[in-house]
Amino acid sequence: MRFLVVSHAAHFAREGKWYSYGPLVKEMVLWEKCVDQMEIFAPVVPSNEDAINLPYRADSTFVNESPSLDFTSLGEAAKSAVKLPWIVVKMWVAMWFADHIHLRCPGNLALVGCLLQVFFPWKKKTVKYAGNWDAKSAQPKTYKLQQWIINQPWLSRNMTVLVYGDWAHSSSNVRPFFTASYQEADFAPVEKSPVSEGIKLVYVGGLVSGKNPMMSLQALKLLVDAGHDARLVFCGEGAERKALEAFVALHGLDSRVLLRGNVSAQEVKQELVEAHFLVFLSDSEGWPKVVAEAMSWSCIPITTAVSCVPEMVGRGRRGVLVDKEPTQIVEAILAINRHPQKLRQMQEEARDWARQFTLERFAAEIEKLV
Repeated sequence: MRFLVVSHAAHFAREGKWYSYGPLVKEMVLWEKCVDQMEIFAPVVPSNEDAINLPYRADSTFVNESPSLDFTSLGEAAKSAVKLPWIVVKMWVAMWFADHIHLRCPGNLALVGCLLQVFFPWKKKTVKYAGNWDAKSAQPKTYKLQQWIINQPWLSRNMTVLVYGDWAHSSSNVRPFFTASYQEADFAPVEKSPVSEGIKLVYVGGLVSGKNPMMSLQALKLLVDAGHDARLVFCGEGAERKALEAFVALHGLDSRVLLRGNVSAQEVKQELVEAHFLVFLSDSEGWPKVVAEAMSWSCIPITTAVSCVPEMVGRGRRGVLVDKEPTQIVEAILAINRHPQKLRQMQEEARDWARQFTLERFAAEIEKLV
Protein backbone atom coordinates (compact mmCIF):
# COMPACT_ATOMS: atom_id res chain seq x y z
CA MET A 1 0.00 0.00 0.00
CA ARG A 2 1.22 3.47 -0.92
CA PHE A 3 -0.04 5.78 1.81
CA LEU A 4 -0.07 9.51 1.02
CA VAL A 5 -0.04 12.04 3.87
CA VAL A 6 -0.76 15.71 3.14
CA SER A 7 0.49 17.90 5.98
CA HIS A 8 1.51 21.53 6.50
CA ALA A 9 4.02 20.48 9.20
CA ALA A 10 7.62 21.30 8.27
CA HIS A 11 9.94 18.32 7.75
CA PHE A 12 13.71 18.04 7.45
CA ALA A 13 16.29 15.37 6.72
CA ARG A 14 19.17 14.47 9.02
CA GLU A 15 21.53 11.49 8.88
CA GLY A 16 19.33 9.64 6.41
CA LYS A 17 16.12 10.07 8.42
CA TRP A 18 13.14 12.37 8.02
CA TYR A 19 12.22 14.43 11.08
CA SER A 20 9.25 16.59 12.07
CA TYR A 21 7.27 17.89 15.04
CA GLY A 22 7.46 15.19 17.73
CA PRO A 23 3.75 14.72 18.57
CA LEU A 24 2.93 14.36 14.85
CA VAL A 25 5.71 11.84 14.25
CA LYS A 26 4.73 9.75 17.28
CA GLU A 27 1.30 9.28 15.74
CA MET A 28 2.46 8.77 12.16
CA VAL A 29 4.88 6.05 13.24
CA LEU A 30 1.80 3.99 14.15
CA TRP A 31 0.38 4.52 10.65
CA GLU A 32 3.79 3.59 9.19
CA LYS A 33 3.48 0.10 10.66
CA CYS A 34 0.26 -0.54 8.70
CA VAL A 35 1.50 0.39 5.21
CA ASP A 36 4.22 -0.58 2.77
CA GLN A 37 5.28 2.92 1.85
CA MET A 38 4.46 6.32 3.34
CA GLU A 39 4.76 9.43 1.17
CA ILE A 40 4.52 12.73 3.04
CA PHE A 41 3.53 15.75 0.96
CA ALA A 42 4.86 18.61 3.11
CA PRO A 43 7.23 21.61 3.23
CA VAL A 44 10.92 20.93 3.84
CA VAL A 45 13.13 23.16 6.01
CA PRO A 46 16.80 23.12 7.08
CA SER A 47 17.81 20.60 9.73
CA ASN A 48 17.72 21.66 13.38
CA GLU A 49 18.51 20.12 16.77
CA ASP A 50 15.31 21.05 18.63
CA ALA A 51 14.48 18.40 21.24
CA ILE A 52 10.81 18.44 20.28
CA ASN A 53 11.53 17.01 16.80
CA LEU A 54 11.58 13.24 16.23
CA PRO A 55 12.49 10.91 13.33
CA TYR A 56 10.21 8.59 11.36
CA ARG A 57 11.28 4.97 11.70
CA ALA A 58 10.54 3.21 8.41
CA ASP A 59 13.13 3.40 5.63
CA SER A 60 10.25 3.37 3.13
CA THR A 61 8.92 6.72 4.43
CA PHE A 62 9.90 9.71 2.30
CA VAL A 63 8.91 13.35 1.88
CA ASN A 64 7.59 14.73 -1.39
CA GLU A 65 8.64 18.35 -0.94
CA SER A 66 5.97 21.01 -1.38
CA PRO A 67 6.27 24.78 -1.23
CA SER A 68 4.51 26.18 1.82
CA LEU A 69 1.39 28.33 1.54
CA ASP A 70 0.93 31.48 3.60
CA PHE A 71 -1.96 33.94 3.32
CA THR A 72 -1.30 35.99 6.48
CA SER A 73 -0.16 39.07 4.55
CA LEU A 74 -0.67 40.52 1.09
CA GLY A 75 2.93 39.85 0.10
CA GLU A 76 2.87 36.23 1.26
CA ALA A 77 -0.51 35.70 -0.37
CA ALA A 78 0.88 36.93 -3.70
CA LYS A 79 3.83 34.51 -3.42
CA SER A 80 1.48 31.66 -2.53
CA ALA A 81 -0.75 32.41 -5.52
CA VAL A 82 2.27 31.94 -7.80
CA LYS A 83 3.16 28.62 -6.13
CA LEU A 84 -0.38 27.27 -6.09
CA PRO A 85 -0.63 25.86 -9.66
CA TRP A 86 2.57 23.87 -9.18
CA ILE A 87 1.34 22.55 -5.80
CA VAL A 88 -1.98 21.49 -7.34
CA VAL A 89 -0.27 19.57 -10.17
CA LYS A 90 2.23 17.93 -7.86
CA MET A 91 -0.39 16.91 -5.30
CA TRP A 92 -2.70 15.62 -8.04
CA VAL A 93 0.05 13.29 -9.28
CA ALA A 94 0.76 12.10 -5.73
CA MET A 95 -2.93 11.36 -5.18
CA TRP A 96 -3.17 9.53 -8.50
CA PHE A 97 -0.45 7.05 -7.49
CA ALA A 98 -1.59 6.69 -3.86
CA ASP A 99 -3.68 3.79 -2.62
CA HIS A 100 -4.84 5.66 0.49
CA ILE A 101 -5.05 9.45 0.94
CA HIS A 102 -4.61 10.84 4.45
CA LEU A 103 -5.18 14.56 5.10
CA ARG A 104 -3.96 16.37 8.21
CA CYS A 105 -6.47 19.16 8.73
CA PRO A 106 -6.80 22.05 9.19
CA GLY A 107 -4.04 23.66 7.15
CA ASN A 108 -3.42 25.44 3.87
CA LEU A 109 -1.99 22.39 2.09
CA ALA A 110 -4.78 20.29 3.56
CA LEU A 111 -7.31 22.71 2.05
CA VAL A 112 -5.83 22.01 -1.39
CA GLY A 113 -6.01 18.31 -0.52
CA CYS A 114 -9.67 18.62 0.50
CA LEU A 115 -10.50 20.09 -2.90
CA LEU A 116 -8.45 17.64 -4.97
CA GLN A 117 -9.63 14.49 -3.19
CA VAL A 118 -13.12 15.13 -4.58
CA PHE A 119 -11.80 13.93 -7.95
CA PHE A 120 -10.72 10.56 -6.50
CA PRO A 121 -14.00 9.13 -5.15
CA TRP A 122 -12.86 5.50 -5.55
CA LYS A 123 -9.77 5.88 -3.34
CA LYS A 124 -9.84 5.16 0.37
CA LYS A 125 -9.33 8.30 2.47
CA THR A 126 -8.91 9.32 6.08
CA VAL A 127 -8.76 12.79 7.58
CA LYS A 128 -7.32 13.63 10.98
CA TYR A 129 -9.02 16.90 11.93
CA ALA A 130 -6.75 18.07 14.74
CA GLY A 131 -8.59 21.35 15.32
CA ASN A 132 -11.86 22.24 16.99
CA TRP A 133 -14.79 20.53 15.21
CA ASP A 134 -17.37 22.65 17.06
CA ALA A 135 -19.38 24.41 14.33
CA LYS A 136 -20.22 27.27 16.71
CA SER A 137 -16.60 28.13 17.48
CA ALA A 138 -14.86 31.14 15.95
CA GLN A 139 -12.40 29.86 13.36
CA PRO A 140 -10.78 31.08 10.12
CA LYS A 141 -12.97 30.76 7.04
CA THR A 142 -10.48 28.34 5.48
CA TYR A 143 -10.97 26.00 8.45
CA LYS A 144 -14.74 26.21 8.10
CA LEU A 145 -14.42 25.42 4.39
CA GLN A 146 -12.34 22.32 5.11
CA GLN A 147 -14.87 21.18 7.69
CA TRP A 148 -17.73 21.64 5.25
CA ILE A 149 -16.06 19.74 2.39
CA ILE A 150 -15.03 16.69 4.40
CA ASN A 151 -18.38 16.61 6.23
CA GLN A 152 -20.29 16.14 2.94
CA PRO A 153 -20.55 12.44 1.93
CA TRP A 154 -21.58 13.40 -1.61
CA LEU A 155 -18.36 15.43 -2.04
CA SER A 156 -15.94 13.41 0.07
CA ARG A 157 -16.65 9.79 -0.76
CA ASN A 158 -15.02 6.73 0.77
CA MET A 159 -13.76 8.95 3.61
CA THR A 160 -13.49 8.64 7.39
CA VAL A 161 -12.99 11.90 9.27
CA LEU A 162 -11.50 11.55 12.74
CA VAL A 163 -12.56 14.37 15.06
CA TYR A 164 -12.27 15.11 18.76
CA GLY A 165 -15.61 15.02 20.54
CA ASP A 166 -19.11 13.92 19.60
CA TRP A 167 -20.91 16.69 17.66
CA ALA A 168 -24.54 16.77 16.55
CA HIS A 169 -23.85 18.40 13.18
CA SER A 170 -21.56 15.59 11.98
CA SER A 171 -22.37 13.45 8.94
CA SER A 172 -21.83 9.72 8.38
CA ASN A 173 -18.25 10.56 7.32
CA VAL A 174 -17.33 11.63 10.83
CA ARG A 175 -16.10 9.43 13.65
CA PRO A 176 -15.29 10.62 17.19
CA PHE A 177 -11.68 9.74 17.94
CA PHE A 178 -8.89 10.27 20.47
CA THR A 179 -5.13 10.38 20.59
CA ALA A 180 -2.53 8.89 22.92
CA SER A 181 0.94 9.54 24.28
CA TYR A 182 1.87 6.58 26.46
CA GLN A 183 2.13 2.81 26.29
CA GLU A 184 0.52 0.71 29.01
CA ALA A 185 3.98 -0.12 30.34
CA ASP A 186 4.78 3.58 30.82
CA PHE A 187 2.26 4.00 33.60
CA ALA A 188 3.33 3.84 37.21
CA PRO A 189 1.90 4.85 40.59
CA VAL A 190 2.14 8.58 41.32
CA GLU A 191 3.01 10.09 44.69
CA LYS A 192 2.42 13.83 44.89
CA SER A 193 3.95 16.03 47.56
CA PRO A 194 1.30 17.63 49.80
CA VAL A 195 0.15 21.04 48.59
CA SER A 196 0.88 22.26 52.11
CA GLU A 197 4.56 21.95 51.17
CA GLY A 198 4.07 24.23 48.17
CA ILE A 199 1.74 24.46 45.19
CA LYS A 200 3.42 23.25 42.00
CA LEU A 201 2.02 24.52 38.69
CA VAL A 202 3.11 23.58 35.19
CA TYR A 203 2.47 24.99 31.72
CA VAL A 204 3.23 22.81 28.68
CA GLY A 205 2.90 24.13 25.13
CA GLY A 206 4.08 26.82 22.77
CA LEU A 207 4.73 30.20 24.37
CA VAL A 208 2.35 31.92 21.95
CA SER A 209 -0.49 34.37 22.39
CA GLY A 210 -3.18 31.83 21.44
CA LYS A 211 -2.28 29.70 24.46
CA ASN A 212 -2.11 32.65 26.90
CA PRO A 213 0.98 31.68 28.93
CA MET A 214 1.04 35.13 30.53
CA MET A 215 -2.23 34.37 32.35
CA SER A 216 -0.58 31.37 34.02
CA LEU A 217 2.19 33.67 35.21
CA GLN A 218 -0.28 36.29 36.42
CA ALA A 219 -2.10 33.59 38.39
CA LEU A 220 1.16 32.56 40.03
CA LYS A 221 1.82 36.18 41.06
CA LEU A 222 -1.63 36.39 42.64
CA LEU A 223 -0.91 33.23 44.65
CA VAL A 224 2.46 34.55 45.81
CA ASP A 225 1.04 37.98 46.66
CA ALA A 226 -1.60 36.25 48.81
CA GLY A 227 1.14 34.56 50.81
CA HIS A 228 1.06 31.09 49.23
CA ASP A 229 4.18 29.08 48.50
CA ALA A 230 3.76 28.41 44.77
CA ARG A 231 6.01 27.69 41.82
CA LEU A 232 5.47 27.50 38.06
CA VAL A 233 7.45 25.64 35.38
CA PHE A 234 7.07 26.43 31.67
CA CYS A 235 7.88 23.71 29.12
CA GLY A 236 7.80 25.16 25.64
CA GLU A 237 9.19 27.89 23.47
CA GLY A 238 7.78 30.78 21.46
CA ALA A 239 7.40 34.48 20.81
CA GLU A 240 5.95 35.22 24.28
CA ARG A 241 9.13 34.16 26.10
CA LYS A 242 10.62 37.67 26.30
CA ALA A 243 7.40 39.10 27.72
CA LEU A 244 7.31 36.31 30.33
CA GLU A 245 10.94 36.91 31.27
CA ALA A 246 10.26 40.65 31.62
CA PHE A 247 7.26 39.98 33.88
CA VAL A 248 9.32 37.62 36.06
CA ALA A 249 12.11 40.20 36.42
CA LEU A 250 9.72 43.08 37.09
CA HIS A 251 7.92 41.29 39.92
CA GLY A 252 10.91 39.47 41.43
CA LEU A 253 9.63 35.96 40.64
CA ASP A 254 12.98 34.49 39.62
CA SER A 255 12.93 31.92 42.43
CA ARG A 256 9.33 30.98 41.65
CA VAL A 257 9.40 30.52 37.86
CA LEU A 258 11.46 28.30 35.58
CA LEU A 259 11.29 28.64 31.78
CA ARG A 260 12.75 25.37 30.49
CA GLY A 261 12.16 25.87 26.77
CA ASN A 262 11.49 22.88 24.53
CA VAL A 263 12.32 19.70 26.39
CA SER A 264 11.96 15.99 25.68
CA ALA A 265 8.75 14.06 26.29
CA GLN A 266 10.41 12.30 29.24
CA GLU A 267 11.24 15.63 30.88
CA VAL A 268 7.67 16.88 30.31
CA LYS A 269 6.38 13.69 31.93
CA GLN A 270 8.56 14.29 35.00
CA GLU A 271 7.26 17.85 35.37
CA LEU A 272 3.67 16.55 35.19
CA VAL A 273 4.42 13.88 37.79
CA GLU A 274 5.70 16.52 40.20
CA ALA A 275 3.05 19.20 39.54
CA HIS A 276 -0.32 19.46 41.27
CA PHE A 277 -1.98 21.55 38.55
CA LEU A 278 -1.60 22.08 34.81
CA VAL A 279 -2.62 25.61 33.80
CA PHE A 280 -3.59 25.62 30.12
CA LEU A 281 -5.80 28.44 28.83
CA SER A 282 -5.82 27.90 25.08
CA ASP A 283 -8.05 29.87 22.70
CA SER A 284 -8.61 26.86 20.44
CA GLU A 285 -7.77 23.16 20.54
CA GLY A 286 -8.77 19.82 19.13
CA TRP A 287 -7.74 17.19 21.66
CA PRO A 288 -5.04 18.93 23.72
CA LYS A 289 -2.60 16.10 24.37
CA VAL A 290 -1.06 17.87 27.32
CA VAL A 291 -4.40 17.86 29.17
CA ALA A 292 -4.70 14.08 28.80
CA GLU A 293 -1.00 13.63 29.63
CA ALA A 294 -1.33 15.70 32.79
CA MET A 295 -4.36 13.70 33.88
CA SER A 296 -2.40 10.46 33.35
CA TRP A 297 -0.05 11.61 36.10
CA SER A 298 -2.76 12.86 38.50
CA CYS A 299 -1.97 16.46 37.59
CA ILE A 300 -5.31 18.30 37.61
CA PRO A 301 -5.89 20.44 34.51
CA ILE A 302 -7.21 23.97 34.92
CA THR A 303 -8.27 24.79 31.40
CA THR A 304 -10.69 26.51 29.07
CA ALA A 305 -13.93 25.00 27.73
CA VAL A 306 -12.87 24.68 24.07
CA SER A 307 -13.58 21.81 21.68
CA CYS A 308 -13.94 18.49 23.54
CA VAL A 309 -12.09 19.66 26.66
CA PRO A 310 -15.30 19.72 28.79
CA GLU A 311 -15.77 16.03 27.92
CA MET A 312 -12.15 15.28 28.79
CA VAL A 313 -12.40 16.79 32.27
CA GLY A 314 -15.81 15.25 32.96
CA ARG A 315 -17.55 18.62 33.17
CA GLY A 316 -15.54 19.41 36.29
CA ARG A 317 -15.18 15.98 37.95
CA ARG A 318 -11.56 15.43 36.94
CA GLY A 319 -10.44 18.94 36.01
CA VAL A 320 -11.50 22.57 36.29
CA LEU A 321 -12.99 24.73 33.55
CA VAL A 322 -12.33 28.46 33.83
CA ASP A 323 -12.53 31.59 31.72
CA LYS A 324 -9.30 33.23 30.61
CA GLU A 325 -9.05 35.08 33.89
CA PRO A 326 -6.14 34.66 36.38
CA THR A 327 -8.34 35.26 39.43
CA GLN A 328 -10.52 32.28 38.45
CA ILE A 329 -7.43 30.08 38.29
CA VAL A 330 -6.40 31.11 41.79
CA GLU A 331 -9.90 30.65 43.17
CA ALA A 332 -10.10 27.15 41.66
CA ILE A 333 -6.72 26.11 43.08
CA LEU A 334 -7.48 27.38 46.56
CA ALA A 335 -10.99 25.88 46.59
CA ILE A 336 -9.61 22.42 45.77
CA ASN A 337 -6.72 22.73 48.20
CA ARG A 338 -9.10 23.45 51.07
CA HIS A 339 -10.54 19.94 50.65
CA PRO A 340 -7.74 17.31 50.53
CA GLN A 341 -10.24 14.49 49.97
CA LYS A 342 -11.67 16.25 46.91
CA LEU A 343 -8.15 16.84 45.62
CA ARG A 344 -7.31 13.12 45.89
CA GLN A 345 -10.61 12.14 44.28
CA MET A 346 -10.05 14.45 41.30
CA GLN A 347 -6.49 13.17 40.91
CA GLU A 348 -7.67 9.55 40.88
CA GLU A 349 -10.54 10.18 38.46
CA ALA A 350 -8.26 12.12 36.12
CA ARG A 351 -5.64 9.34 36.18
CA ASP A 352 -8.13 6.50 35.63
CA TRP A 353 -9.87 8.25 32.73
CA ALA A 354 -6.72 9.29 30.88
CA ARG A 355 -5.01 5.92 31.19
CA GLN A 356 -7.70 4.32 29.03
CA PHE A 357 -6.16 5.94 25.96
CA THR A 358 -2.96 3.99 25.43
CA LEU A 359 -0.80 3.81 22.33
CA GLU A 360 -1.73 0.12 22.05
CA ARG A 361 -5.42 0.99 21.82
CA PHE A 362 -4.65 3.85 19.44
CA ALA A 363 -2.61 1.58 17.15
CA ALA A 364 -5.41 -1.01 17.07
CA GLU A 365 -7.92 1.64 15.98
CA ILE A 366 -5.57 2.97 13.28
CA GLU A 367 -5.08 -0.52 11.88
CA LYS A 368 -8.85 -0.81 11.40
CA LEU A 369 -8.87 2.42 9.38
CA VAL A 370 -6.10 1.36 7.01
